[in-house]
Amino acid sequence: MKIHSKVAGSLMLMSLALVGQACAPSATSKPTSSLPPPPAADSSRSAGGGEGQRGLSKESTTGKSSLDDLKSGKAPVTPASSPLKDIFFDFDRYDLSADARALLRANADWLKTNSAVRVEIEGHCDERGTSEYNLALGAKRAQAAREYLATLGVASERLSTTSFGEEIPLCKEANESCWKQNRRARFVITPSRPAS
Repeated sequence: MKIHSKVAGSLMLMSLALVGQACAPSATSKPTSSLPPPPAADSSRSAGGGEGQRGLSKESTTGKSSLDDLKSGKAPVTPASSPLKDIFFDFDRYDLSADARALLRANADWLKTNSAVRVEIEGHCDERGTSEYNLALGAKRAQAAREYLATLGVASERLSTTSFGEEIPLCKEANESCWKQNRRARFVITPSRPAS
């Protein structure tokens, strides 16, 4: 199944990144800015595709993935001006709340109006739980958002998913108000694939 291969691919990439750094993180480890670059085979992003270079619309975009933001020393925050808003999840859950569904409907409306746009949905978790568990939970969160957008009429081939688990938090304090900011799905506009 295509979904399982995407999750397996994400888990494999995360495993390779850990091996490349010669140590495995603990359940509460924090990422550093010395993460390896994304693999060259990732065709969903161009190397120099910053904001304003996509030519998709005059709307502002999220521009870069959380990993790109982390590598450049920036917080992985979706700008307030982004047309696509993050959704949030309850602890240890991947089902969509009424608030999340409302935001996804607004995201779907924008995506249907901007039919050339492709989006990568990132699944994120708070620091509680093992790295492996949180990677799987992040994948389920991203997939839940993808499936709901598809039911709203957004073509599923325009949507890809990835999980960062707990590895790229928005907030690093150990309390509930911080953890709830990290339990999210983030929507990153990616360059359209060239026509073949």
